[in-house]
Amino acid sequence: MVKRRPAILVLEDGRTFPGEAYGSVGETFGEAVFNTGMTGYQETLTDPSYHRQVVVQTAPHIGNTGVNGEDDESGRIWVAGYVVRDPARIGSNWRATGGLEDRLATEGVVGISGVDTRALTRHLRERGAMRVGISSIDNDPQSLLTRVRQAPQMVGADLSAEVSTAEPYVVEALGEHRFTVAALDLGIKRNVPRRLATRGVTTHVLPASSSIDQMLATGADAIFLSPGPGDPATADAPVELAREALRREVPLFGICFGSQILGRALGFGTYKLGYGHRGINQPVLDRVTGKVEVTSHNHGFAVQVPGSGNGAVVPDQVIDTDFGGVRVSHVCLNDNVVEGLRAVDLPAFTVQYHPEAAAGPHDADYLFDRFAELIEGRALDRRPSEGRTHSKGRSNA
Repeated sequence: MVKRRPAILVLEDGRTFPGEAYGSVGETFGEAVFNTGMTGYQETLTDPSYHRQVVVQTAPHIGNTGVNGEDDESGRIWVAGYVVRDPARIGSNWRATGGLEDRLATEGVVGISGVDTRALTRHLRERGAMRVGISSIDNDPQSLLTRVRQAPQMVGADLSAEVSTAEPYVVEALGEHRFTVAALDLGIKRNVPRRLATRGVTTHVLPASSSIDQMLATGADAIFLSPGPGDPATADAPVELAREALRREVPLFGICFGSQILGRALGFGTYKLGYGHRGINQPVLDRVTGKVEVTSHNHGFAVQVPGSGNGAVVPDQVIDTDFGGVRVSHVCLNDNVVEGLRAVDLPAFTVQYHPEAAAGPHDADYLFDRFAELIEGRALDRRPSEGRTHSKGRSNA
């Protein structure tokens, strides 16, 4: 057996975990979060929403199926660091083109293995997500702790521009073209336009800095607000774009970070969760259908509506906003966190989880059908000169 280089993990409260270097040798810092998924580690690693986060995998065996060239959700690994208990000695899968540790090393991702990830996860559940450092070049916990406490926090972090595409690109519809969607890339995953493409939707993916006019210049029938990293309280420009889309009655769909953006546009606040929702086994109630879905999550912030927060059951009632009535359409059954919003008077809705999940459950894939139906229902109302606006509590449609 190859002897690995010693490494340590130090949390900002001083808790230290010893281990061995995994991936690239070096030092890294970020926000410590845990993911409860038992599969899909490649999708997790390449999800832009994990930018500047050190991911702890609660599943004990990681790397079993190697890596391949098809399952990436973006063009690179985004996690700031990676923590596993028992890395696979050999990755085995007919689709594999390489090993996980080699991929981590090639992309310079500093990781640590041999960690008691159960104890670490329990600590984060009790104390909350916090800053962390991993080092395989400095084994002095106090020295590393000093640098951990100097690292930036996730609250107040504006990260969308760091993960967004530099240039617009297009993902064509599969089969007959039905609609065109302009997606604001705040950290989009590749599977979003793929799921839309199967429904006859051509998706124009635009940089996070795009204006409403640039998005509509694509000929878009609707706008999609993508997932992404960072604190939604910093995303003022996307929020104003969403407000303008609401004023123009352009159909809107937001996922995760995009849900928080649309929530802010409707007049609600956002707040940081204690340790967030990350994994592919989260139960969510769809209040529209009454069904409970097993869903994939990756969010550390949530939308605050009247009556929500601190585990309180969110009232199922119409909330008055500047853009008419809004209902909480989805609720997490673990902690009653708001997981979706639906505008009553406008063609707009959100979910804070991931219906495009891969790997992950497909219970929520119908939401892309709901988006297509929303576009279809509004298609005859879309006119370049419509110029309609909304006043508080009522629709002018």
